[in-house]
Amino acid sequence: MQACLQNWERVINASTHATIDNYMNTITMKSLKTETNPQVKIMFWFLFASTKGAATRIRIVNLLRNQPYNANQISKEVSLDYKAVRHHLKTLEKNNLIEKFDTQYGGSYYLSTLFEENLKIFDEISSRTTL
Repeated sequence: MQACLQNWERVINASTHATIDNYMNTITMKSLKTETNPQVKIMFWFLFASTKGAATRIRIVNLLRNQPYNANQISKEVSLDYKAVRHHLKTLEKNNLIEKFDTQYGGSYYLSTLFEENLKIFDEISSRTTL
């Protein structure tokens, strides 16, 4: 996990100066008030605020906060193509924010411990975005 976080630090080295204009409320790294590990803050900002798929990932995570879902159920709930949902799930899983109950086809996803420990930063970012 430490290596993953260090990769994010390198990817977004100048993230304190980056902004997102896709949303009504511009979110910058400096504008995030929640105290957390800086590397985790960068990762959350990148995944949930600065990329094109951020709004979709927020919708997926909000679903998983209530109960585990498999990829097919998520695609129906958020009205997105199954392959698009799988892409976002892979991204979240690669960054250790979600985990899968069963590694076989149809396995359910749930929020990881890392995500739950940093729920405040997610809530701050998602409250400031328009879906």
